Amino acid sequence: NYEYSDFLNIEFDSYMIPNNEMKNNNFRLLDVDNRIIIPFNLQVRILISTADVLHSWTIPSLGIKVDGSPGRLNQTNFMINRPGLFFGQCSEICGANHSFMPIVIESVNSNYFINWIKNN
Repeated sequence: NYEYSDFLNIEFDSYMIPNNEMKNNNFRLLDVDNRIIIPFNLQVRILISTADVLHSWTIPSLGIKVDGSPGRLNQTNFMINRPGLFFGQCSEICGANHSFMPIVIESVNSNYFINWIKNN
């Protein structure tokens, strides 16, 4: 579940795309139905929490790994310096569907981000 609380409380869930719904340009076991949209060349702060078990929000190509612990709030900040797609997964043994928790960040320019916020 993702929440953009600074922008009119935009909230959505992001799930892995099942094999039977894959398109030619999707990545098996990595692509999601709703990507996280973040502007590049701007400092971004994320807050991580969990309600059930330990999770680890990890994007290896950005050097980000933040653990989520039940009852705690964790944060990190980062800046992406180019547009693109960045893939990650939960890197904690968090349960039966652990390997099916992909993360996809889409880094876009500021104008595209503002238009995306307006339309959501």
